[in-house]
Amino acid sequence: MERCNWANVNEISKEYHDNEWGIPVHDDYKLFEYLTYECLQCGLSFSTILKKREIIKECFDNFNYDKIAKYSDKDVKRILNTEGMLHSLPKIKAIINNAKCYQKVREEYGSFCNYLWNYSDNKTIIYEGHKEGKIPVSNELSQMISKDLKKKGFKFIGEIIIYSYLQACGIINDHTEKCPKFEEINKKYPTVKWTDKNSINKK
Repeated sequence: MERCNWANVNEISKEYHDNEWGIPVHDDYKLFEYLTYECLQCGLSFSTILKKREIIKECFDNFNYDKIAKYSDKDVKRILNTEGMLHSLPKIKAIINNAKCYQKVREEYGSFCNYLWNYSDNKTIIYEGHKEGKIPVSNELSQMISKDLKKKGFKFIGEIIIYSYLQACGIINDHTEKCPKFEEINKKYPTVKWTDKNSINKK
């Protein structure tokens, strides 16, 4: 398989690329899981996060946002003392905060999925030039969503983090054209072609 270049770093990255990255996600627990990874990744390589994935799952109750929203200082201490876990107090507190904000979004929109996928009319976006590898670190859509989530109280969700999030959960198909996953996703899921100008008025 001629994978996207970033996936050839190690076996765990290949597996993530082949079985998860870019495949549209509509499950709220999985969406929160991916958001958590992106928050934790800030300043680190994603390969580092993947290597610690099982530890992160254990620390955060398999990403049950309702449980996480109730975490106390005792839970924060538990996570910080977990062997192999990323020991970043700001990030851990941000994830707990985000779980509370996540609940509020679900209450307002029915699900976080409804909120997030509304930006693309429930279709996977194919941006002009991206399939040739002209992929930005952020764009107008990620800026817009990041800004809105910040207004809703979320933390560690800058426009670069959100762009990576949109790639991971399949709102944006950023597999290169030579990668088999590019066409596989396009054939299986509804897609729409966009330029950044399309994202300006989307909500």
